[in-house]
Amino acid sequence: MSPLMVLFALAKIVVILLVLLTVVAYAVWFERKLLAHMQCRWGPTRVGPHGLLQPLADAIKLLTKEDLTPSEVFPLVYLLAPFLSLVTALLAFAVIPFGPETRVGGMDLFQIADLDIGVLFILSVSSMGVYGIALAGWSSNSKYSLLGGLRSSAQMISYELAIGLSIIGVLLLTGSLSLRAIVENQAGAYWGFLPRWNIIPQFAGFVCFLVAAIAETNRLPFDLPEAETELVAGYHTEYSSMKFGMFFMAEYANMVTASCLATLLFFGGWHGPVFGPAILQALLPLLWFSLKVLFFLFLYVWIRATLPRFRYDQLMAFGWKFLVPLALGNLVVTSLVLAIRWS
Repeated sequence: MSPLMVLFALAKIVVILLVLLTVVAYAVWFERKLLAHMQCRWGPTRVGPHGLLQPLADAIKLLTKEDLTPSEVFPLVYLLAPFLSLVTALLAFAVIPFGPETRVGGMDLFQIADLDIGVLFILSVSSMGVYGIALAGWSSNSKYSLLGGLRSSAQMISYELAIGLSIIGVLLLTGSLSLRAIVENQAGAYWGFLPRWNIIPQFAGFVCFLVAAIAETNRLPFDLPEAETELVAGYHTEYSSMKFGMFFMAEYANMVTASCLATLLFFGGWHGPVFGPAILQALLPLLWFSLKVLFFLFLYVWIRATLPRFRYDQLMAFGWKFLVPLALGNLVVTSLVLAIRWS
């Protein structure tokens, strides 16, 4: 690889990282503002117009707060846990395509790396995030943190199975583990007007994926690992300053990852109406992709504002007794339909 290509790849990584961290920061503002309107409140209004500078104020506050480390923690693991959570959350974006293949100097402009096993890469990297949470709970030497870490480990491992099974139907339809190939397979339309998105033949798989993704990201109504009324703050009870901020950023980065995956796997990725001059045709796919991701982020907030928290036994029973059988049933039906079609 030439030095120019290395510099181009580094530039892509920096740009995507900056955009992602900005999206994560404003996802917090978006959630606070949307929840406030749903509950007839104002939300952030003081810092900037409509509170738009609130994420900047929050970042300054986290960076300048006193960083307290309890005396009884296991220091090395305690310090590494938030880094592990954040790094695994950000790594998934290495293989996510944000637009159609556009090559500049032989390199794709809208994707860092097009892996043939992109789906497996995201699943494996995101599954590593549970180690950061479990280690944070154990190393804090607090019963509330430990219970939160144990809950998170059991919850994420249980719902990972449902996520994996719900995706297999899409992989069977596409015949590839590449995210770009999955999106390209959804180009065109059924019967001339219905978009050829995977949500139509894989609606049951989409429902399983969406519910399991909400549980995987520890969001309401599945936020048992950090249930404030029971566990103070769960696995990050003993964390402060920027170490707490890293867990916060990791959670919202995982929400963006899940929204991107739902868009790519089931909602046609960047496919949508393309019209107008060449520059508009180049930008519209990015707009459609962004709007679909924003819709799923809105759905996260809407569900949080609507549904109460599960009990822990209900959460585990729902995963193992409903989601896993539903995902298996969808897989069996998809396999039968494809076998009949191929025969």
